[in-house]
Amino acid sequence: MAELSTLARPYAKAAFEYALDHDQLNQWHQQLATAAAVVADERVGAVLTSPALTSAQQAQKLGEVCGDALSAQVKNFVGILSANKRLALLPQIHELFALYKANRERTVDVEVVSAFELADGIRDRLAAALGRKLERQVNVQTSTDSNLLGGVVIKAGDLVIDGSVRGKLDKLAEAMTS
Repeated sequence: MAELSTLARPYAKAAFEYALDHDQLNQWHQQLATAAAVVADERVGAVLTSPALTSAQQAQKLGEVCGDALSAQVKNFVGILSANKRLALLPQIHELFALYKANRERTVDVEVVSAFELADGIRDRLAAALGRKLERQVNVQTSTDSNLLGGVVIKAGDLVIDGSVRGKLDKLAEAMTS
C-alpha cells in the first residue's frame, strides 16, 4: 500500500497545485472522487487494464463512463495518467489530494464511535474540544457500536483515542497478564 502512495504522490501533488493555482480545489476534489470511484469498480477496472486498448482508448473509456462529471482539465489529467499506465492509482491520488486539501483548509474529518447515539450537544462540545486540541476545524461523523459497552473511540487520521470501556478492560487484562 505504501508503494502505491509513493507512486501516486507526484500526481496528487501536481493536481493539487494546478487546482490551487486555478482556484478549483473543490471541483477537482469532487471530480477526482468520481474518477476514483469509477476506476475502483471491478468491471471498469477490467476494461481499463485490458491489453487490447491503447492508453488513449483507456482514457477515452474512463471519460465516457464519467461523462460530464469530469472537466476538460481533469480529462487531460486522466489522459496523462493513462499514458503513464497509472490509471489504477486514481483512488490513492484522490486520497492524497483530499489530504492536501484538508491540510490547506486546516480541517480534519473525525470519526466518533460510541456505544449509544450521541446527543447533538455532546457531539458539538466534543467537536469543539477536538478542534482546540488538533488546531483544526473538525468535521465529526458519528456511529454506534454496541460492543463498546460505554465510552467512545475517536479516529482522526492516524490518531486514535480509545476512551471506551472495552478498550480500558482490554488494557487492564493486558496489564494483569504481563
